[in-house]
Amino acid sequence: MRIDILDALGRGEDAKQFQWTCFERSLNAVHLRAYLKRLPEFDDLEVEEQAMQHALQYPSVHQSLLFLISWPALDVAEELVLTRSTELDGDYYQVLTPAAEALEEKHLLASTVLRRELIDFALMKGRSSRYRHAARHLQECAYLAELISDFGSFETHEDYQSRLRSEHGRKSGFWRLVTT
Repeated sequence: MRIDILDALGRGEDAKQFQWTCFERSLNAVHLRAYLKRLPEFDDLEVEEQAMQHALQYPSVHQSLLFLISWPALDVAEELVLTRSTELDGDYYQVLTPAAEALEEKHLLASTVLRRELIDFALMKGRSSRYRHAARHLQECAYLAELISDFGSFETHEDYQSRLRSEHGRKSGFWRLVTT
């Protein structure tokens, strides 16, 4: 509404700046798309890159991931996951699960990292209602591990699964669901 009023008053530049400000605050793709439409031809690529860099630094890693997956900017989402993995919270399954699925085709390690976060949360918090999903995620990680040539600073699948067994070996409800 404010944008419409600014436009009606002939203050297009103010409207454009307000759209960018709204995007910066919320990572709302609607604001970014509207802002990009106002730009001269070819300026949009530079601004889109600026927006992706902003998303990488955005305070909420989950809001940023949601934006990057929906945009879609999967290469940038991969970078976000791999560089800010310690900020991820497996309780945000409604963000992490679709993000892991979106990344699994070309960004295997990032997809694995997201699934591991979901698994870790379920096991560390003893969320037995999520064990079935966590077991499925572990099986998906095993499949992806065969395709990953370099885990970088992250544990290999074998090391990860071994650590899970060591730390959560008594959670038989989970391990019964894991088929390896």
